[in-house]
Amino acid sequence: MSKRLFFVGLVAILVLLLAACAGEQGPEGPPGPAGPAGEAGPEGPAGPEGPAGPEGPEGPSGPAGEAAMVAAADLSCTECHNDTTLIAGREAAWGDSLHGTGEAFVRGTSASCAGCHSGGAFTEMVAAGLNPGEVEAGDPHPTRQDCRTCHDIHTTYTMDDFALTTTDPVELYAIEGVTYDGGEGNLCANCHQPRREFPVAEDGVVTGITSHWGPHHGPQSAMMLGVAGGGVEGSSSAHYRFVEDTCTACHMGADGSHTFEPSLAACQECHESAENFDINGVQTEVQAMLDELGDLLVAEGVLSENGPDGHPTVEEAPENVALALYNWIYVAHEDKSLGVHNPQYTMDMLQAGLDALAQ
Repeated sequence: MSKRLFFVGLVAILVLLLAACAGEQGPEGPPGPAGPAGEAGPEGPAGPEGPAGPEGPEGPSGPAGEAAMVAAADLSCTECHNDTTLIAGREAAWGDSLHGTGEAFVRGTSASCAGCHSGGAFTEMVAAGLNPGEVEAGDPHPTRQDCRTCHDIHTTYTMDDFALTTTDPVELYAIEGVTYDGGEGNLCANCHQPRREFPVAEDGVVTGITSHWGPHHGPQSAMMLGVAGGGVEGSSSAHYRFVEDTCTACHMGADGSHTFEPSLAACQECHESAENFDINGVQTEVQAMLDELGDLLVAEGVLSENGPDGHPTVEEAPENVALALYNWIYVAHEDKSLGVHNPQYTMDMLQAGLDALAQ
């Protein structure tokens, strides 16, 4: 027992001696291989937004023109194309007008007719500064006298597109030295003017009379100026001198009617008590003179019948008979206002015809 205790004590002393003799701790050894990845922690808060990058170059424009792109950006098309009847109402009225009906536009294929009978040719004629007698080629695709004939449609894509294509004064090309200057009515006068005046007789005879003889359809501008009749001097009417914008004022009125029928309301601005267009009995008096002169021309054998369907039946006539026939056609077939456009000049022409036949 004492030996065992002695042995244990000896071992303890040896351990203490070894510990007392140990040196300083050596350097740290290399790290061991990484252990397996641990579970991901929760996502941290977002960092601040970085600065914007530089703006890229502008791409090329599409097929629309600059004006169209500006209009689209400003929605200016809605000035006209909207939920009102602004366009549809005018189109419906125009569709009932003489400009919107019939087949007169097909004559636009002829060079001598194109400038007035085709809406497209009219636009080109005005742009070129020509008169109807200077148009050299017909329109292969004639159109009616529609919106584009009278207005600058789709040039600005705003209400400015309703501006008239021209309001310049018009020199009557068949009547030398005479100019029609009636405001917006100048647009109308480009075509509503005579193609000829009463011809000069040769040896007392007028030749070249046809079924379509006369000043030609639409000489209203000349009637208002008091020119182009046979055997009589005239002067401009009050409707030309005092009515602002002449044609459009009476035939469109304040509401801009596109039937182009004369407006009684427009008349009443000056003739307050007017109940119809027979103001002061002018139309009644003119009709009576037309009937009298027409009957005499039928009796002379130069007019097929007295009325709207009457046409010349001869190719030549004595000057006095031709003058009466020409003036009757001017008033009955061509001007058709029964004196409204120029009461005094209308009656003077018919009286000149009656006097001529009395020779």
